[in-house]
Amino acid sequence: MEATAPPVPRPAGSERSELPITTTAPVRRERRWSVVALCIVLAVICALTAAWAVNSASNRTQVLAVARDVPAGQALTAGDVTVAEVSADAALSPLPAAQKDSVVGQRTAVDLRQGGLLLASQLAPGSGLGDDQEQVGVQVRRGMAPAGTLAPGDKIKAVTTPAQGDDLPEDDTAPQSMPATVVSVSRPDASGTVVVNLAVARDQGAFLATRAALGRVAIVREPRSR
Repeated sequence: MEATAPPVPRPAGSERSELPITTTAPVRRERRWSVVALCIVLAVICALTAAWAVNSASNRTQVLAVARDVPAGQALTAGDVTVAEVSADAALSPLPAAQKDSVVGQRTAVDLRQGGLLLASQLAPGSGLGDDQEQVGVQVRRGMAPAGTLAPGDKIKAVTTPAQGDDLPEDDTAPQSMPATVVSVSRPDASGTVVVNLAVARDQGAFLATRAALGRVAIVREPRSR
């Protein structure tokens, strides 16, 4: 028979060694209220922005704008005006886009600049030319008309000036003149000369044109009615 080893006695009491037991503490999921609040705020901002965009788009209106520079007194053409879309504003009073056809042919009362909105006040009330009138273009040198004050619709006197070399009359006889209405005024050239289109009576157009060709016309603006 084989011999068996005697059993090893186990230590008793406090001398018994205990193996350490490792455990993982349960993870506590914390609610991140700050992240939730931020998401809510962003959602509100997006909603308000979308509402503002929809409201702004619905409040926009189509109006007339100036497509290119137009001098005072010139008749508007279809290429001079364009349609623009702007936000409705009580402080602005541009002409609506539906009036584009009606403004073509009207004359401007002031210089128009490209990109500006077209206002009713910028248009002359009429052409200044009646059915019984003729239109004469008068080239006026610097000093022969009031500087920068002539506008379409102004009532003026076209005064015949003495020819070069002629002496002024010694008596108090008034110089020859005729009433006229300003139709348009061009921009001054480099020398300050402007072309003023005048509406005169039918029987006076030829006389004024003859004097204008000789450079013997000066313009006197009559007082404007208040």
